[in-house]
Amino acid sequence: MSRCVIVGGAEIENYERLKQILLKDDYFIFCDSGLKHLKELSVKPNLIVGDFDSFKQPETDIKIIKLPHEKDDTDTFAAVKTAIKNGFCDFLIIGVIGQRLDHTIANVSMLKYLKNKKATAKIIDDYSEMFLLEKECEISKEECEYFSVIALSEKLEGLSIKGAKYELENAVIENSFQLGVSNEPKSNTTITLEKGDALIIKVF
Repeated sequence: MSRCVIVGGAEIENYERLKQILLKDDYFIFCDSGLKHLKELSVKPNLIVGDFDSFKQPETDIKIIKLPHEKDDTDTFAAVKTAIKNGFCDFLIIGVIGQRLDHTIANVSMLKYLKNKKATAKIIDDYSEMFLLEKECEISKEECEYFSVIALSEKLEGLSIKGAKYELENAVIENSFQLGVSNEPKSNTTITLEKGDALIIKVF
C-alpha cells in the first residue's frame, strides 16, 4: 500500500525540501487550512478533511469529509484516524509544527497513536525530522547537525547511544529531566532502546 501524507495548516517555508521526499504514489490528505500549501507542493489531494473554520471549503470534485466545528478530534487527528481505517500503515506528516504549541504537542502525540496502531510515521518541518524509536536506529552526520532523544513515556530504560559526541550505555532517562537533548552525530551513530517511548528529533 502507498504512503499516506497528511498536510496540516502550520507554516512551511522550505517547500523544496519536502518536494524532494514526496513520492508519485503518495496518498495525500489535506487538512482544512493545509490547503494553502497546495500550490507550492504541486500535488493533488486524494482527500480533504476539515471543519473549515480557518479555510474556505473548496468547490471541487475531490472527496471531502466535512467535520463539525465542535468535536473531540482535531482536523489533523481525524485525518490520521481516517487513513488508519482505510488501511494505511506508513505516514509522512507535514505542516503540523507551528506557533500553536497546544496543536504542536497534540500533533507530535499522534506518533504514539500511530505506533500503537502498528504504523510507521515521521513528522517533518522546516528544521527537523521526528519519529518514535523502534528499538534501534542509525543516524549519520550527513543527515543532520544535531539530534535529540526525548522521553515521551515516564522513562526510557536501556538507552544506549554510540558513535555520537555524547554517548550513553544502558541508561535510564526520566521525562522530568530530558538528558538526551542536543547531541551531535558522528559518521555513524546508533541509538538502541529496551523500553519506553523515545522521540528522536533530527535537526537539520
